[in-house]
Amino acid sequence: MEPVLDPDVLAFYERGGEETRLSQEPGGPADSRLEFLRTRDVLRRVLPAPPARVFDVGGAAGAHAVWLAADGYEVELLDPVPLHVRQARAKGIAARQGDARRLPRRDASFDAVLMLGPLYHLPERADRVLALAEARRVARPGGLVAAATISRWAPLHDGLVRGFLFAPGRLDATLETLRTGHQDGGTGLFTEAYFHDPADIAGEFAEAGLGAPVTYGLEGAAWLPGGMRDRLDDPEQREAVLTALRVVETEPSLLGASAHLLSVATV
Repeated sequence: MEPVLDPDVLAFYERGGEETRLSQEPGGPADSRLEFLRTRDVLRRVLPAPPARVFDVGGAAGAHAVWLAADGYEVELLDPVPLHVRQARAKGIAARQGDARRLPRRDASFDAVLMLGPLYHLPERADRVLALAEARRVARPGGLVAAATISRWAPLHDGLVRGFLFAPGRLDATLETLRTGHQDGGTGLFTEAYFHDPADIAGEFAEAGLGAPVTYGLEGAAWLPGGMRDRLDDPEQREAVLTALRVVETEPSLLGASAHLLSVATV
């Protein structure tokens, strides 16, 4: 069964931006590079040792699947966007089209299931819980489910830093997103999406039959100031940034400062 994907979401990703968005090329966007580095940093600490089987659900063009495979993991990728599947296959990743809510795999067939994109593209709670329950189903007992979410306050922080908050009508729309968690599509900034209050993540995991997750703030406040691009270009300063963020990554009072959160639960 082909995935049911909002046309606004499909159009956004068919532009092809995911092929390079998380690139680590020097001089690239600091926020996206930091998201990639911190996601990899946390996953390398929590995943079972290779050659464990990893299901990269919503893995887009394969940015994380590539390094996972290089680390020795057996990786399969699933994504609803045909372009992403083609791009991942071109990198040598076993990839197919599919829907996070209906995973085409047997029960207990993976050591770890990653959902690094699906949850914020499922505006309805029932769909997010269903996707998490599917991840739990295909993960073996004792395995991991790791799911990324976008912080409820990310649009406000991003709008202040990049300036689009001051465009006509943007402040009111952002305040409504803060109230409900829902962002409408068609703004040109992103797709229709759901942004999580960090305090609500555990409830969705529990409803899906998962244990209480550990939630990591990926970027902390480091994605907000200028000058971070140059620091990420310098190996010593980049490691200092990562070390500093590890210190505060699970501090509850600071989770909302991150743009992205990664929640990890044992099955």
